Amino acid sequence: MLQSPPAVPGMREEEIDTPALVIDLDAFEYNLDHMAALLAPTGVKLRAHAKTHKSPVIAKLQMARGAVGQCVQKVSEAEVLAWGGIPDILVSNQIVGASKLARLCALSSITKAAVCVDDALQVDWVERAAADSGRRMTVLVEIDVGAARCGVPPGPAAVDLAKKIAASKHLIFGGLQAYQGSAQHKRTVSERQTLIGNAVDAARRTVEQLRQQGLDCPIVGGAGTGTFQIESVSGIYTEMQCGSYVFMDADYARNLDEAGKPISTFRHALFVLATVMSAPHAGLAVLDAGHKAVSTDSGMPTLWGKPDIRYVSASDEHGKLDVGSETTMPKLGEKLRLVPGHCDPTVDRHDWYVGVRGGRVESLWPVAARGGMA
Repeated sequence: MLQSPPAVPGMREEEIDTPALVIDLDAFEYNLDHMAALLAPTGVKLRAHAKTHKSPVIAKLQMARGAVGQCVQKVSEAEVLAWGGIPDILVSNQIVGASKLARLCALSSITKAAVCVDDALQVDWVERAAADSGRRMTVLVEIDVGAARCGVPPGPAAVDLAKKIAASKHLIFGGLQAYQGSAQHKRTVSERQTLIGNAVDAARRTVEQLRQQGLDCPIVGGAGTGTFQIESVSGIYTEMQCGSYVFMDADYARNLDEAGKPISTFRHALFVLATVMSAPHAGLAVLDAGHKAVSTDSGMPTLWGKPDIRYVSASDEHGKLDVGSETTMPKLGEKLRLVPGHCDPTVDRHDWYVGVRGGRVESLWPVAARGGMA
């Protein structure tokens, strides 16, 4: 059930009910503009990943700055974006199940929809759904470029799948999905360059083999916030699928630049606002934001602007803070901003974004695609 919003426009930040998902609008807009500026000279397109934000509002803001469309991982996410007016959506994932595929094909009446496959049987299933719907579906072949998750091996196996798609009267071969997810959080530049170099080689080799069979490859998609600056100048990737850049999180901020310093390409824009609900003794404070408010799968959140206070553990509704002896204890009732370790699952815990600028609430946006399991 959609919960009541934790704030109203015009309210001061310290009046927001907590825990709340807060966007610093100045930092957020900087991130949108900066990504557009970085990609403009490369000629590579941005197909931003909506699994991060789950919001047609944010998707439209990205597209207003030049994004050609959105990626999603689930049909439920695609539905929410399509109903919200997003005209070009790629499910950058395999979809299995007749009902899900029927729903995806139905979306083609209001948006340009595409999906990925890595098996001939999946091609058959998408073809059947497309035939039943009376529409042609665009299908990309996912190749495993080193992440060892989904994807057919690059080269001949991928070409065979592409040929099967191209031969169908109900399908359109759309290109390759070539995402190297395991490279995104490698800390050093050299580690990321090595892994993405291998991915680029695999994609280039497959594209060339497709051309030898007379198949054009309109899209070679992949990349993420951690590596897009490598793929975007590769000469082979055509679409960047970055998601987390809009918000940034504590884990991405641990990636290092060539000088060995934390990368500062984008700004932290997403926070979980929490209240000190208990301060039982010196050195210990407890927030009203635990596992149900902030994800800890990529490490504990950090305290914004308070490097000497550590968020050390979470339970369902509590977050424990270790306050150094040289640091002023937070006051009971004080509001603190947490920078999530991983923005995507943190967003999925909330119904509303509270947009803040200059210390006041400016906007409320629903996290419209949160929680969908299908």
